[in-house]
Formats: sequence, structure tokens, C-alpha cells
Amino acid sequence: MLTLEHLSVAYDGTPAVVDVSLDLPDGEVLAVLGPSGCGKSTLLRAVAGLEPATAGRIRWDGADLAGVPTHKRGFALMFQDGQLFTHLSVARNVGYALRLRREPRIADRVEELLALVGLEGYAARLPGTLSGGERQRVALARALAVEPRLLLLDEPLSALDAGLRERLAGDLREILRAAGTTALMVTHDHEEAFTVADRLAVMQDGRVVQEGVIGDVWRAPADPDTALFLGYARVLRGTAAAAVLVASGLPAAPAVAVRRSALLVAVDGRLPGTVVSSRATPDQVRLVVDVDGVGKIDAVAALDVHPGPGERVRLTADPTRLAVIPSD
Repeated sequence: MLTLEHLSVAYDGTPAVVDVSLDLPDGEVLAVLGPSGCGKSTLLRAVAGLEPATAGRIRWDGADLAGVPTHKRGFALMFQDGQLFTHLSVARNVGYALRLRREPRIADRVEELLALVGLEGYAARLPGTLSGGERQRVALARALAVEPRLLLLDEPLSALDAGLRERLAGDLREILRAAGTTALMVTHDHEEAFTVADRLAVMQDGRVVQEGVIGDVWRAPADPDTALFLGYARVLRGTAAAAVLVASGLPAAPAVAVRRSALLVAVDGRLPGTVVSSRATPDQVRLVVDVDGVGKIDAVAALDVHPGPGERVRLTADPTRLAVIPSD
């Protein structure tokens, strides 16, 4: 089990990671999510032993890792670009650490790992002949080869195009589960974090502002900035928040985060407004509605309704797609 206790890291006196405390139980995947420059990669490097902590403790199963060099921590680190040895075959890349350790049955272990990541038959290929996704699978197999106590993933899919990233994220989750690997992943992509991880820690300006099971964090963001970063469309306050909460049957609150599809056209809706734009999809009509007393907000309608620009509509709010959050 990985434990961070009030961990801080600074560069020339400038804080990069500030008072972070986290627990990562064995067999779970924790995603540290945040925008570029928030300190998440520095946090990962500190856990790996590549950056010294200026305060706090990093523990594994209770043992303090202060002074333990990177190569003796029993961790493996996978970078966003894979960093494969271009002159070595796939098999020799995957088995590199095993050869250094003079492990027995290296060929069998390599074959097992290539099967795990879906690359059977690729052993003799060179990295230059592989696609980006295939190279990342090789890098993952190499990282798993020595059965690390903890796998550290630094933006492992960010170099891939969106479609491939989405597909490989699901595969990555299944591979980590099949291997029973404990992993700490940093990413700026919340969809990637939601797909791969069991739990989520959101970072802003070097601090972890919220941590927990992914579903819990998504349903109840800690503050407006976290809600917007997680993908909520808007944060409403004051009378606008009150109007949406009344329409949803939820109790009054100072602020509410609204998902893009949280407002629905309904005959008895409590939120009147004027359609600004509409666009039909195969499943529904997507609208932008200037809601009276609230402002412009996204909504959806059934295909047989299809209101056009300038039409008056009445909206209702789906309470499962709203998040009541503390005000600033």
C-alpha cells in the first residue's frame, strides 16, 4: 500500500506539490487528474524517487522510502512516449529488465506478457514498424515484466490520437486488472481517468482539492473549478441556481453545477426560455436555450418535438445530472 503523508516538493523555493496526503491500497488504480502545470507529474516523480521531497513522507506498507533510490523501490515507470529501445526487437524490449536480473525462463515470460497486452506474434518486430498504440502496449508489457509493487503511469496515452486513446484506455484498465497491478496514473484527460482508474484525486495549483471513488467525485465536485474541469457545462449561483434547483425538486443551495444534458424539454417544465439554436442527432435534438432568469444553457428534446430557433419552450431539470457544490 502506498501512503503519502503531507508530501511537498519545491523547486528553488517555488512550491510544485503542496501538502498532499493520499492512500493507494494494493490492487487499485488511482488517477491524479489536473491541468498542465498543476504538479501531478512532479508528484509522480517524487513517488518514483526522481525528485526529493521538501516535506512529508512517502511510505510503502508503512516503510519510509526516504533515501531509498529509484532502482530499489520496486516500482516501474511508464512514460507517455514509451521510450522503447529502437534497435531492439519487441521481445528484447519487453525482456530487457529480466535479462539484467538474469531471470530464468525469460522467453516464456515475454510470450506471456505479449499475450496479456494483445501482441501475440509481435516478438520479432522492431518498434519502428509498430503503430503508436502498439508501441505503448510494448512499453506497458516491459513495465509489467518485473511484477512491480507499483506501476507509475505518466500521461501514458496522451501522445495518441483521440480515437486510439479511447480504445486503449479500456484495454489498459483490463490489462491492469488482469495483472492485479497497483498503479498511480497522472493525466489531464478526465475521460481517460474515468475509464482506467478506480479512484480519482483532482489537483489544482499543487494541491489535491478532492479525492475519492470516481463516481462520488463526479456526482459531488468540491468546488466550481473542479466541476468545470470534470466536464460540467456551467456553474450557476444565486437566483439562477435557485431556479434550476426548484425545477429539479432539489433543496436550495448557493451553487449548482449543470451538465450539458441536464435540462430537458417538457410540457410541464418550470424553466421557460427561448431556443437560440437546435441540432438534430440520431437520438435527440440538442438545443441552446436562453432560459428566463438563468441565461443560455444546453438542453435536449425528443426527436418528435424538434423546436427551432426563436420558439418558446419549457424545460425541466434532471436532478441526477446536477451537482450541488459549495459556493466560492
